[in-house]
Amino acid sequence: MEITASVLILVSGLTHAVVNAILKAGRDKISGRALIDGFSALLVLPAAFFVPLPQHAWAWLAASWLAHGLYLIALIKSFEQSDLTVAYPIARGLAPVLTAVGAVAIFGEPISLAVIVGIGAIASGVLFIGASHALKKGALGWAMLTGTCIAAYTVIDAQGVRAAPSAASYIVWVFLMLGSGIGAFFAFWRGRGFFRAASEQWRPGLVAGALSILTYGLALIAFRLGATPRLAALRETSIVFATAIAVLFLHERLTRKRAAGVLAIAIGAVVLIARS
Repeated sequence: MEITASVLILVSGLTHAVVNAILKAGRDKISGRALIDGFSALLVLPAAFFVPLPQHAWAWLAASWLAHGLYLIALIKSFEQSDLTVAYPIARGLAPVLTAVGAVAIFGEPISLAVIVGIGAIASGVLFIGASHALKKGALGWAMLTGTCIAAYTVIDAQGVRAAPSAASYIVWVFLMLGSGIGAFFAFWRGRGFFRAASEQWRPGLVAGALSILTYGLALIAFRLGATPRLAALRETSIVFATAIAVLFLHERLTRKRAAGVLAIAIGAVVLIARS
């Protein structure tokens, strides 16, 4: 099951990078986020009639909703003030370290020396990529808040998906709650501008909404199968894919420092996969 969880989390990381690249490429990022969450809720809605209610997981879902809401605000703000190859690495590099601390200290999940080494290598590589570019204090603060929120909702959802009667039940309801609540909030926040942006961005929003279900659904299934600290760190290999997308499609520059960071992430991933 550990190998299966590793494969699922790697595919999740790849898909997650694509979703963030779509959001970054859009001109109106607040409206883009509203479209992504709204479409994801609409797409999973039919499944709500076929999965059991997430008994024993309602409190986790409520906590997840709050953590995701703050995360998305911080993510949008960080993307507005810096490149994808800067904001994304800082946020994702901080997250696995905080996730491991929370999972081990609060919920007593197991962790080995090899996992600690792998987490350290990935976090160092990701942060090295982010540190390779000058960053304003405001942008740095938003990126760090994003990483803290990622750690919070990762630990919360890892516990929630295990408390629910099935992974499908938790996945469906987490997207229903996020899409109907947070998606509507961002649309209201944008005001009339949302409708103008929606007419231009609804196609990439639909694609990203579907991919959001895939990326986080796979991650939640993996968390149900394996230990949170190792899998949360392994998911940060998404930065390798995000860097490639940013360079090839968004025409952002790849420096030697960023390339070295990608190498460190790859080494950490090998350690974590070998541990499975």
